[in-house]
Amino acid sequence: MPVAIALGAFVMTLFGGWVAQHVTDRRHLVLGLAGGLMLGVVGLDLLPEALAAAGGKVFGVPLALLCFVLGYLAAHALERLLAVRGAAHGAGPPHATSHRPPEKNGQRAAPGRVPQVGLTAATAMVVHSTMDGFAIGLAYQAGDEMAVSVALAVIAHDFADGFNTYTLTSLYGNARKRALLMLGADAVAPLIGAGATLLVTLPEHWLGIYLGFFGGLLLYLATADILPEAHHDHPALTTLTCTVAGAGFIWLVVGLAA
Repeated sequence: MPVAIALGAFVMTLFGGWVAQHVTDRRHLVLGLAGGLMLGVVGLDLLPEALAAAGGKVFGVPLALLCFVLGYLAAHALERLLAVRGAAHGAGPPHATSHRPPEKNGQRAAPGRVPQVGLTAATAMVVHSTMDGFAIGLAYQAGDEMAVSVALAVIAHDFADGFNTYTLTSLYGNARKRALLMLGADAVAPLIGAGATLLVTLPEHWLGIYLGFFGGLLLYLATADILPEAHHDHPALTTLTCTVAGAGFIWLVVGLAA
């Protein structure tokens, strides 16, 4: 049964990626929406769950929030290291704005960004989707009512996962084929996670640590990369509206699942 429910997440993930792929002529709106979805997922979904699951404090700071900050710093450090490495190999200085790199297989990288960052972020999304499937399986073990609530939340926000996975991969200049490969991996991940609950369980404490860390990583990508890129060429009210709509959509999903 958990695997059957995860099929819904599989379909919604692919649908989210399909939407992101077919609105490339409104790239600024896509990025604005993706940024809003990511902000909503972090602030309204991941952090509350992390705080509830991790428990405890480290020198007066909730462990989940400490992991959240570490995730943000880790994403920043990884991007800086890869950008410096790319510059050393002739890719240009980090965040250069004097020109835009040429398109590659239909995808154009943002200035000063390297494909590895997009792949790393997409891989993190795949891991998160695996945990979504894992959550479905654990909720089903806890009872039918809990299973329905968690399944609705996961299926609904996996649309955002698929949308963001494709957007993150392509934003950093990865070829369309690679973006589709990561989207496929993200779609299959909930099935793997749900199936894994038949064999293993993850302590709630470690789940909270993971969610906090992943939340920090997503916040960095949303605020330092995606939203600035969305508003760079098109600082329009419509872009801001898409960002607000993305966050509002996650609020709606969380509210319906509560």
